[in-house]
Amino acid sequence: MHTFTRLCPNCSREFPSIEVVVLHLNSQSTCWSHKARPQQLPVPPGLRGSPSNTTGHCHPRSGYIFGIGKNLYDRLQDDQYNYWREINTYYPFHDEGEWELASFLIQNLNQTQIDKFLKLKWLGDSKHYSTNWMDALPCLAEWKVSKLEFTGYKTVHPIQLIWRDALEVIKQLFSDPVFTNNITFQPHVVHVGNQCKYGDYMSADLAWKIQDCLPLGATQVPIILGSDKTPVTRTTGGLEMHPIFITIGNLDSEVHSKATLRAWRCITYMPVAKFPVHPDYQTILQAWLWHKFICYVYTPLVAHVCDLPEACMIAAVSKSASPLTMVSQENFGDGNAAKAVHLSGVHMPYWRDWNYACPSVFLAGEILHTCIKFFADHLLNWIKEVVGKFKLDARYINQHKRMTGRGHRDIQCTIVASIAGVAPPNFIRAIHALVDFIYLAQNPIHSAETLSSMMQSLSDFHTFKHAVIEAQAWRGKKGVKEDFFIPKLELLQSFRGTVERLGTLMQFSADMTERLLITHCKDLFSVQILNRQESIELFNLYSLFCSHHASLVNVICTEDEAVTTVNPALSWVSRVLPDESHSVHGPRPVRNHFLKGILSGDALTAFHLTSTPDFKSLSPTDIHTIYSLIDFDHALSQFIKHFSLSTGKHTRWDHKYGHFHTWKNFRLQLHSVFWPRLIMPSSVIQAYPPDSRFPLGNCDNVLVDVTGNDGQIISRIAQVRLIFQPTLPRASDLVLPSYLSHPLLYIQYYDFVATEKSTLVASAMWGMLLLLEEKEQKTPELTMWTVERSYVEDQHGKHRCGGVVPLTSVDEKISSAICLENKESYHTLSTEFA
Repeated sequence: MHTFTRLCPNCSREFPSIEVVVLHLNSQSTCWSHKARPQQLPVPPGLRGSPSNTTGHCHPRSGYIFGIGKNLYDRLQDDQYNYWREINTYYPFHDEGEWELASFLIQNLNQTQIDKFLKLKWLGDSKHYSTNWMDALPCLAEWKVSKLEFTGYKTVHPIQLIWRDALEVIKQLFSDPVFTNNITFQPHVVHVGNQCKYGDYMSADLAWKIQDCLPLGATQVPIILGSDKTPVTRTTGGLEMHPIFITIGNLDSEVHSKATLRAWRCITYMPVAKFPVHPDYQTILQAWLWHKFICYVYTPLVAHVCDLPEACMIAAVSKSASPLTMVSQENFGDGNAAKAVHLSGVHMPYWRDWNYACPSVFLAGEILHTCIKFFADHLLNWIKEVVGKFKLDARYINQHKRMTGRGHRDIQCTIVASIAGVAPPNFIRAIHALVDFIYLAQNPIHSAETLSSMMQSLSDFHTFKHAVIEAQAWRGKKGVKEDFFIPKLELLQSFRGTVERLGTLMQFSADMTERLLITHCKDLFSVQILNRQESIELFNLYSLFCSHHASLVNVICTEDEAVTTVNPALSWVSRVLPDESHSVHGPRPVRNHFLKGILSGDALTAFHLTSTPDFKSLSPTDIHTIYSLIDFDHALSQFIKHFSLSTGKHTRWDHKYGHFHTWKNFRLQLHSVFWPRLIMPSSVIQAYPPDSRFPLGNCDNVLVDVTGNDGQIISRIAQVRLIFQPTLPRASDLVLPSYLSHPLLYIQYYDFVATEKSTLVASAMWGMLLLLEEKEQKTPELTMWTVERSYVEDQHGKHRCGGVVPLTSVDEKISSAICLENKESYHTLSTEFA
């Protein structure tokens, strides 16, 4: 009988089990000093800057510290040329200038162009530079090329696999100090009130269940893969490849959802081989080859991000079957027998021996293809059949001349309101239900309540989907179809289970892999080029810190401060070397208007106006002429009268002879509704005067809080026509009261087209102010209210009803929704007014 022992990673003593090793490392007589031991781990994202009603706890068997190893940049110092770099940080280059020149040339020019550039007489002594010096820079996960052979079948061209060690890449990601404050080591549970919240993978059920099966103290490193077939470049004669990308689920989803933050790394460029066989066998041979040579490591595979055809290939099922279907067949490897049970014929899929890997789990619901492309391929076509292609194209053609995924997202925001009154009511209900489902599926944080709402929307669609068939909108090659055998529609049923197991679906969106295909696969490359690119990316930050004698260890931030950027490298450099922030590439920080802007009464909203107005010292007559506002005097008079009575502060200033500074727009900024510490980009509210292009002006709609006839504060929809502030001559001894010394808005109101007073509930539309009614609904198929202009009659005749309100009376939650991300605005509208 064999006896297995475990070694202490620090002192190498032998112990009978991993549990005893953990006890040894955490005992009073531990073999490493307490001073060297990290005192804390990064706080999970769901608990950072959380509201007071948020509670949570981590898995008790996770996150044990076994010792301190070298981080990614420490390992660069093990390079054979490190001795010379202690003398010259930029070795083998002469200085920082030569390094920057070399980096620029490698990243922007090909070898022929570089050679021509270096021959210029203007360079002088710089001619001695050679691009081969780049090969002397440290590169930890080097690229390699291997020739592959397929037993039993010959390929049209030799197969060359470009690859690197996936485990080494994972080590790099896990030990990269850039991600120190954006990495989670422990599965955890977050509760807000009495509801469990699902965010990143580490807050979901699967992470907790896998941790239960791991040795005491172990830290899981969940793997997320991404792949797609793509042409490499136009100059290769149609060469196609299957690049494989990898990241780890420990990183915050906000980090690995941005391509420029380098949280995703490519590990394989696998060519799509061509076989001289019958076309019926071409696909299965290519699938066999793909599964045979894909790299993997023995850590949990929690997600593989891909489109539907790729998912079918990975799950080894035919294109007509769901990749989440579980089947078995005795003749698994027989292609004909496999087709009979909707299998592809791949009998040894790459995930067969991967711990905790099951296609029904790791082929997570994917937003871009399963939702956005489903909307474009099906819902939009159904609407065209009912409304008419010409009318729909005329509505959106100027807005989206070249239709992309972003264009389809934008159309979703207004499509339900656009077809109101044209399509049958039940048809609108079906479309509305699916649009609601798509919006809810994009929530970056879910709860049992939001998941129930999401699935209820899907159930509503199935209730009214008969209207799609009745309208003869669902058509195929043979005419009208009477079934809904749509693979993507079937996949929507799995979304709730996926969120509960893996966390929010947005962390697995193929937007990232689509972007990576552009940045990694559209140009010619070789192993040497790939290694140089990797070296440049590492050496840039390494040399920056070393040249300033700064520490290569990033410190865990414990301050609960507002966050204006999700760029970890920029956050680190800004904290340690603020003067060098410009040298860091990637997303720039959001301008924080909370520091110097105009704050709302609760300090949760910031308003910003430029220091220089667009028009200075306009008289009331000028305002009448430029802005076509005939009742401006009356509206301002009523405003002054109301506030002088309510505040008791009267003024001798006569607005009829006053002057005003005016602006064409202002900015409004909020914190994220999902992550309160994160400051969102500001949104612009416009109030441009009439001109030749916009005869009535170019102005945005907002929701404002005004005092009703009964003295209660009510919300009204209005259009901002003028942003202004009274101004006094320098020689004047008057002092304006507080209600006139801050920016004001002249607005024109809308009225609800309804018989009863409306109660705000929710809206799924972005960029349109459409409201819901809890009881009686004017348009039940829309569950929305429409509005119309409010008019009055006086000595000026019939004209739009206007009024003056303080800038801070704008209801920030609704008004800013027109510029927030869809997931932010939808959540705001569906929770604040529930």
